[in-house]
Amino acid sequence: MLEKVVIANRGEIALRILRACRELGIKTVAVHSTVDDNLKHVLLADETVCIGPAPSQASYLNMPAIISAAEVTDSVAIHPGYGFLSENADFAERVEKSGFVFIGPKAETIRLMGDKVSAIKVMKKAGVPCVPGSDGPLGSDPDEILRIARQIGYPVIIKASGGGGGRGMRVVHAEAALLNAVNVTQQEAQAAFGNPQVYMEKFLEKPRHIEFQVIGDNHGNVVHLGERDCSMQRRHQKVIEEAPAPGLTQKVRDRMGERVVEACRAVGYRGAGTLEFLYQDDEFYFIEMNTRVQVEHPVTEMITGVDIVKTQLLVASGEKLPFRQGDIEFRGHAIECRINAEDPRTFMPSPGLIKRWHAPGGPGIRVDSHVYSGYSVPPNYDSMVAKIISHGDTRDTAIARMKNALAELVVEGIKTNTALHQEILAHSAFRNGGLDIHYLERRLGLK
Repeated sequence: MLEKVVIANRGEIALRILRACRELGIKTVAVHSTVDDNLKHVLLADETVCIGPAPSQASYLNMPAIISAAEVTDSVAIHPGYGFLSENADFAERVEKSGFVFIGPKAETIRLMGDKVSAIKVMKKAGVPCVPGSDGPLGSDPDEILRIARQIGYPVIIKASGGGGGRGMRVVHAEAALLNAVNVTQQEAQAAFGNPQVYMEKFLEKPRHIEFQVIGDNHGNVVHLGERDCSMQRRHQKVIEEAPAPGLTQKVRDRMGERVVEACRAVGYRGAGTLEFLYQDDEFYFIEMNTRVQVEHPVTEMITGVDIVKTQLLVASGEKLPFRQGDIEFRGHAIECRINAEDPRTFMPSPGLIKRWHAPGGPGIRVDSHVYSGYSVPPNYDSMVAKIISHGDTRDTAIARMKNALAELVVEGIKTNTALHQEILAHSAFRNGGLDIHYLERRLGLK
């Protein structure tokens, strides 16, 4: 077992990793910026190292500082959590070359699956359905670009090969706007990701966003933990996630699960990962893979009983997966609401001092949060302050429990989007399930 792990992240995921380490008897090192010395996991860790000032570039994205922290504390591994450096192949490579264990996939796997064009090739080879598209990066010949678009059929979407988080995308509805859209997206991709390559896909009008959770070890074993529906989004950012996906049959789940496992096994996938799909007219279309633990992993944990973060640590220590595919049972339904420090109407961030904090409880309720009364939310990072997860035997029970939990939640001193979640849960359309990814923006008048 790993003796000591550097937690190279902050907030609720850092606390989540610390708790998993403690359960396994692993010592922890919390690295933090100058404004994060009062984070809960920093206060609880065995050791702490300040790695720089508040800006992420100078701290949580500072590779030499993080690796140096591992060196001076005699740590053996680094867990990147999600965001920041978690999907940075160069970081994974530097960690391993420095003699430490990177708790995640191999660097070459991150590069392969992090580039959407090469990831699509892997999926197609494994028989995983993909969105009709250019089958590779677009070249510089305008006539060829126009021909590809006509073949796919409008509307099309231009995407950055190295993109993510909803950035580097542009929808084109007519041929007259295509070439300019490609040029602008290429410029944005270069500026944001250091990679100007873009590709083209058919733009699906009303798809759902469904993703499959997988986890693999160093011994060739890969298991899927079912799917999550993440269609409740605003500007490509997830707001509510649930598992299993409403309306998906076990037969479809098994068929897709087998395909994603085959694809991950083919690339020797190690650790936790998620394959994301658009789902429309009873068809799945692969869009990308996240080579890390997801924000929404708790809903999968609730319906399977599998501790994904603890399994990451076991796999990183060289152990085989402690379960087989036949051992995975799906029980009930789980929903997650992301509670952000932001105005529920304007979505403007609302950092500041939390004067009073009371987390909800009761049957089937889990709260993943790093905040407490007296904690000051800094303006420098992501605005999420908590994840509330409800679980019940049925989806209706999970919704009812979530409503109770949101009513019990007390956060004074800052604004949160709790009211938005309450409004969504009250919608009859949400209760019926199966909404597309554009529903919330239409409801909010943003589209």
